[in-house]
Amino acid sequence: MSIWTRISDALKALREGEPLSAVFERLRKPPERTVAFTIAVIALGAKLAKADGQVTRGEVSAFRRVFYIAPEDERDAARVFNLARQDVAGFDHYARKIAAMFAPGDPVLVDLMEGLFEVAMADNGFHPQEEAFLAETARIFGLSERCFRCLRARFVGDVPPDPYEVLEVSADAPLGEIRDAYRAAVRETHPDRLAARGVPPEAVAIAEHRLRDLNSAWEEIRARHAA
Repeated sequence: MSIWTRISDALKALREGEPLSAVFERLRKPPERTVAFTIAVIALGAKLAKADGQVTRGEVSAFRRVFYIAPEDERDAARVFNLARQDVAGFDHYARKIAAMFAPGDPVLVDLMEGLFEVAMADNGFHPQEEAFLAETARIFGLSERCFRCLRARFVGDVPPDPYEVLEVSADAPLGEIRDAYRAAVRETHPDRLAARGVPPEAVAIAEHRLRDLNSAWEEIRARHAA
């Protein structure tokens, strides 16, 4: 059974009246965690696309960039996305159910936020309603304000990202300590580490984006120390 078929079955259970708590309780247990993460991206990604009032083709394409969808599964994926994007109402309740699966600020939740930012920026604009949606979701996920600022700077681009915030280090930390933080972050971004955290293989594009930002941050800090 493909992952999209399993997701479709889970959302069908919700649509037919099965309590949300019961569906998520099943998804808490490995290996269903992968399904839980994917459902989160579908539901919140679709609702985020609706946050500015209109779901654009670019936003749907962004969703497909974050997740590779096999041709035979595209119809099921589209059906699930269309079901979730009908309205934005209740997204915070849905986010709380997802957050309950993990500890506050868990790396999986950061992965999910990155996927949401990918969708938000697909139409080359950042609507105030999208920012409010993402800020509230990050708060529910237990992410720090620093983490949210870093993600916003990386994806929105209206403010240059602070390389120290990208690596989550103090600006006055010794270069060796910063290098250690950079290397640890790169290790955590490896696809094998993402898979261990429950991120499905389809979401590897998220890791590629993050790795590029980590490398840029490290090069900028190293250049400052060499000056």
